[in-house]
Formats: sequence, C-alpha cells, structure tokens
Amino acid sequence: MTGMTSTKVMVSRNGQISVPAEVRHRWHTKTVLVIDRGSYAIVRPVPDDPITALRGSYAGPVPTAEDARSADRTAESEREERRRDRTQ
Repeated sequence: MTGMTSTKVMVSRNGQISVPAEVRHRWHTKTVLVIDRGSYAIVRPVPDDPITALRGSYAGPVPTAEDARSADRTAESEREERRRDRTQ
C-alpha cells in the first residue's frame, strides 16, 4: 500500500491521543473517525466539508430505474437457480 506509515502515540490520562501534525496536514482535516474493531482500531479522516469532498465522486452516467430493477431481477433469478441446484 503506497504512503502507508505507522506512528506510535501515547494515550493521555484522559483517554486522548494526538494525531501527528504531518498526518493531520496530509489529511486536510481536523476531525477523525475511530472505528473499534475489537483487538485494534482504525483511524480515518473525516472531511471538514463532506459535501464538497463528495462533489464529482459520482459524476457520470447512472443506470435508469428500469435498468436497476432489471439487474436486481436477474441477480435474484441467478440466486434462485443456485439454491435449486444445491437442493437437488
């Protein structure tokens, strides 16, 4: 994975950690999301302005409602066929 680094930080008596300035500047954010995965945690940047961060991410052609329904029907039909094959 490109650009992956690790940094050891201390947890304060109040349960706080400091994200190093270099990382905060690279992420361009003041807010992070901590995801507790049980035996480890994931720290992800949260954009200061999520709407602006998403702008353009989903640009381009999108399927019509009928195309989406057709794809769902096809997928459901394939699932049913696999279920029938397993029970035979």
